[in-house]
Amino acid sequence: MPIILAIETSSELASCALFNSGTTPAAVMSRETAGVRTHSQSVLPMVQELLREAGVKLADCDAIAFGAGPGSFTGVRTACGVAQGLAFGAGLPVLPMVTLEALAEACRARSGATEVLAVLDARMNEVYWAQYRYADDAWSAVRAPALSAPQDVSPQPVAGLAACGNGFAAYPDAFAGKDFAMHAIGDMLPHARDMAVLGVAALAAGLAVPADQAQPLYLRNKVAYTSAERQAINAAKAGG
Repeated sequence: MPIILAIETSSELASCALFNSGTTPAAVMSRETAGVRTHSQSVLPMVQELLREAGVKLADCDAIAFGAGPGSFTGVRTACGVAQGLAFGAGLPVLPMVTLEALAEACRARSGATEVLAVLDARMNEVYWAQYRYADDAWSAVRAPALSAPQDVSPQPVAGLAACGNGFAAYPDAFAGKDFAMHAIGDMLPHARDMAVLGVAALAAGLAVPADQAQPLYLRNKVAYTSAERQAINAAKAGG
């Protein structure tokens, strides 16, 4: 089994993880830090700490997974840029991972659910959402990732559907009275730990791409950068 390094910065939580097949059993180590304005400064130190603790060199990894989105415009660019910089330097491929699928994996790990609705706060009174089904050790999209008003989230009715993601906590009034939201787990955010786990299957499925082909997944058109976003992007470039 491979060694996968994962980076996730699409929300206010920045995280890194290392799936290490060199242990018995295979283990996932992770680090995280909150504060959206510090993501570009915090990611590389966390990566270095993980590699040092695991006794693994970056070149020993088989691929670098990153949260491609949907999520914060600046956040997904940061993860993509850092992953590309590390991959170029070590001659590794990258694995663009969908943040909503990582949420679904986290929901399965916590609740055992195999039918999952993942909803992520997109700000501006909107949410990113998708519906997934887990079968034969893999996730498939029942509803592809989309951007909509919270009240317009419309999952396919299925038995045992579990709902998760901070979109439910961000817009409780919009989801009030909806059956699928009654027992939603609203404290969940995308995490590199789940991306590292998903990255193993993604690598085996041939989904890795060269570093220069890595692209974020945007569901909302971005017209202009804010001053804070420009600073974060410049800092990420400088760090890479």
